[in-house]
Amino acid sequence: MGVTTSRFPKSSRLLHSAEFQRVFQNTNYKISHRYLLILACRNSFDHPRLGLVVGKKHCRLAVQRNRIKRRARETFRHQQHHLHNIDAIVLPRSGADQLSDQQLTQLFEQQWRRLSERCRQLEQT
Repeated sequence: MGVTTSRFPKSSRLLHSAEFQRVFQNTNYKISHRYLLILACRNSFDHPRLGLVVGKKHCRLAVQRNRIKRRARETFRHQQHHLHNIDAIVLPRSGADQLSDQQLTQLFEQQWRRLSERCRQLEQT
């Protein structure tokens, strides 16, 4: 399966706690925003993978947590062909649940572009 597809198969997800721990312990890229934090590190695959950590502390209602996760997955699917072979973890911050769907989509797209640019810059050095 090519990475240019707009699907989000299991191979594009971080599924095990060891995979999450590896990203937390070996963060190469950190993209920070008032409402969002993305941590990422290189992986040994030929495509990017996504993990989501949306806790009750920052998003009290399940419907809001699910909405944020849905937006993160959707924007990741559309931007994945621009991302390098990385494992990325999305961590929403306080206030992210108050953003509209359009604002969330714009925020995620902007942060995926920043991550892609950061990966490109660090590869060239």
